[in-house]
Amino acid sequence: MLVRAGVGLLTEKGFSSTCVDDVLNATGISKGSFYYCFSSKEDFGQVLIDSYASYFNAKLDLWLTDRATPPLQRMLNFMHDARAGMTKHGFRRGCLIGNLGQEIDMLPDSFSGLLLTILEGWELRVTDCLLAACGPHPSAAQRRLCARLSRHFWIGWEGAVLRARMEHDPGPLDLYAAFYLAQAAAELGIRPPATAIPHGSPVPPAPAQTAQAAN
Repeated sequence: MLVRAGVGLLTEKGFSSTCVDDVLNATGISKGSFYYCFSSKEDFGQVLIDSYASYFNAKLDLWLTDRATPPLQRMLNFMHDARAGMTKHGFRRGCLIGNLGQEIDMLPDSFSGLLLTILEGWELRVTDCLLAACGPHPSAAQRRLCARLSRHFWIGWEGAVLRARMEHDPGPLDLYAAFYLAQAAAELGIRPPATAIPHGSPVPPAPAQTAQAAN
């Protein structure tokens, strides 16, 4: 309960603007119980970051390892799912890792390496997804290209999420999705997917497909 409430608060308010009392008020848990579980707010924050990363890694793996779907469509499905999630919460919530990155100078020193490691893991996942467009034996040049496109994606996507929160509108997400996918398709030499917005979140891959992709 503490972790779930904490992730929600940090996603909306950030670490610096969230105090322990906010979490206690949201859960009804006593301060003594909180400090029995966590030695400090910093310790609690590290647990929240790890929890969010685990949740988000699973979401990325669900969409990006679906071998029944072309690589760029996988990425678009992920973006549409994220769009649906932001819309559901009225654009009050964005990406916890991106939010924390915006207040990095005010965070405990222990957070910096943790956040960078998570972002690098996300980049590797997108790189692997894009490499699926290069055939079974991608060249060194193709590997470098996919790594670069992955880095470009996350830098731009986090900015689009921030802008969508500021505007309370999905427009920045849609604009970035169309731009990025067209650019990535051109550089990979493949056709971009149609970027029409589905009604609600796209249908997740079937469990069998996801399990097969993880092997």
